[in-house]
Amino acid sequence: MKQVEERYISLLTDFGFKRIFGTAINKDLLICFLNSLFNGRQVVKDVSYLNPEHVGDVYTDRKAIFDVYCEGENGEKFIVEMQNAYQAYFKDRSLFYSTFPIREQAPKGNDWNFKLNHIYTIALLNFNMNEEAFDKEKIRHHVQLCDTATHKIFYDKLEFIYVEIAKFDKTLEELETLYDKWLYALKNLYKLTQRPKELYDKVFDRLFEEAEIAKFSPKEVREYEASKMAYRDIKNSIDTAKQEGKEEGIAIGKEEGIAIGKEEGKNERNLEIAKDMLAMNIDEATVIKLTGLTLEQLQQLKLW
Repeated sequence: MKQVEERYISLLTDFGFKRIFGTAINKDLLICFLNSLFNGRQVVKDVSYLNPEHVGDVYTDRKAIFDVYCEGENGEKFIVEMQNAYQAYFKDRSLFYSTFPIREQAPKGNDWNFKLNHIYTIALLNFNMNEEAFDKEKIRHHVQLCDTATHKIFYDKLEFIYVEIAKFDKTLEELETLYDKWLYALKNLYKLTQRPKELYDKVFDRLFEEAEIAKFSPKEVREYEASKMAYRDIKNSIDTAKQEGKEEGIAIGKEEGIAIGKEEGKNERNLEIAKDMLAMNIDEATVIKLTGLTLEQLQQLKLW
């Protein structure tokens, strides 16, 4: 099954993202990325990885599966997600995910004053969100609860940070900050044939070492290929839906002319992708994340 063409993995894939940012051995890379993102507003010195899979309460039994879930040295919680395709109610999903680290802070018993630690939900978006509330010229968007009249922060311990990496188009020569360099790596690492001088910062030593496919075991190569195939299927199905929508003249988005394909056709395509992924023994959590299907749909699919 050896189809690998690149020298380095793509951080846009589920395998690549979790390998670099979701493992304790590489936590220094996550810490560096978070600090570049916060740019001094918050300083992360250390993190401990937490269970990324959370089951809902007895009433909903709804799962939340995070790409990366960790805790800072002061008890603050970080949810870090890579999202390759827009999903309906994406903002609702972000808010829903944030409720899990909120609720888990409640100790068992009745003696609690409701004091909460800080929660950060960070979504890296490989698409244009087209959110009316956002400045279209910016890539990074910072959301907090505020008073709509005074625009002052009402509650400062719940933050949502959305980064539209799809909009990032700087060349190597234009990279200025560590944050720029991380965004470039996120979007372009798999395209590189050698390490460019612009990414010779010491912190990237570990990144290039961990991302080099030649150092993978056969099992890791197979897992990466399966993840890359799933990523390509998702992107291809989205591109197809856009093209079909354009041809039918059903356009959304004022600037991109992004089109709605037939919803039924898109759902059928997602089911086909999910079926192929299950046949490759890809875990349910990854299938759900990449296709947007529910656990219930996945269970039904297994019965077909």
